[in-house]
Amino acid sequence: MHIWIDADACPAPIKDILYRAAERRKIPMTLVANKLLRAPPSPYIRALQVPRGIDVADSHIVRELAPGDLVVTADIPLAADVIAKGGHALNPRGELYSPENIQERLALRNYLDELRGTGERTGGPAALDHTDRKRFADQLDRLLARQKR
Repeated sequence: MHIWIDADACPAPIKDILYRAAERRKIPMTLVANKLLRAPPSPYIRALQVPRGIDVADSHIVRELAPGDLVVTADIPLAADVIAKGGHALNPRGELYSPENIQERLALRNYLDELRGTGERTGGPAALDHTDRKRFADQLDRLLARQKR
């Protein structure tokens, strides 16, 4: 398994959880972003800067992804591509996307995009809190434990 992070928008506390998990379990992890990122010195963790542009980081992740890899992203279309390719997609709030729930998430995302296109204010997500971080860490641990079997 390889862990891929859609790092442009991934919150720092979630990256910290992922750094510790990669080190503890000796799992290779790549942060992909279109800006320069710092990653802790580790043989398991690397940061990759891709050119600027719409979905360039997402496209790189999908192209390099192998079945069974994990992608951490809040980007629902990217999560759908990951699932279609046989990977696992986990958002920074601890929700594991699946073949059973991804179509519903895509439909809701598209609906909210249409509303915003009409000028409607839909609001953004709440700030990441301790409960979100714990839910993410727990879901990550469960997913990584299943991969060991």
